[in-house]
Amino acid sequence: MRAPLCLLLLVAHAVDVLPPNRRKKQVGTGLGGNCTGCVICSEENGCSTCQQKLFLFIRREGIRQYGKCVHDCPPGYFGVRGQEVNRCKKCGATCESCFSQDFCIQCKRRFYLYKGKCLPTCPPGTTAQQSARECQDECELGPWGSWSPCTLNGKACGSAWGLETRVREAGRAGREETAACQVLSESRKCPIRRPCPGERNPNQKKGRRERRPRKDRKQDGRPDARPRRPRLGAG
Repeated sequence: MRAPLCLLLLVAHAVDVLPPNRRKKQVGTGLGGNCTGCVICSEENGCSTCQQKLFLFIRREGIRQYGKCVHDCPPGYFGVRGQEVNRCKKCGATCESCFSQDFCIQCKRRFYLYKGKCLPTCPPGTTAQQSARECQDECELGPWGSWSPCTLNGKACGSAWGLETRVREAGRAGREETAACQVLSESRKCPIRRPCPGERNPNQKKGRRERRPRKDRKQDGRPDARPRRPRLGAG
């Protein structure tokens, strides 16, 4: 009985003489006292193990490093889930933000994003978009479509000059996406000569008015072919 008791006392004494910063599972003030979400957190290195669904983000300063448990990895890092620890890993050298080690979402300055890669120049068949820092496939113009009906202020009837339009669509080479391609269109003047429903054709009215006087004039100039009766004299 004395031997096990002596061994237990020696172990307890050894734990007491250890420096506080070397004790495991000690909750300290790592990262300014922020140990939120940590399972294991030390004063010297911060979090080393996080709760489930959180990511361990390690920030390095020289030879020292500090751990912090976060819900989402900061820009320039991407999350990798593991069986024991979920970690934030750094993106590639040319990526500003990324989805994985091999797929960038946004590039750093002087680089252009193309199919998840950050390139110094855009490949042939693409054009560089300076505002978005992306390489877009060049558009291929298709044939012109048919002319639209001739309209004026949304009406396709009446007697006036209107406009008709046709469209020429453009698509990506070898791709079904056409939203980013510009749609070309052109318009031209066209005559509208169709009466609207419920309206009389002004040309027909004018013709009727002109025919009536001609008929009247023809009747006035026609000699009277009816025989005249003789007058009966007195006596």
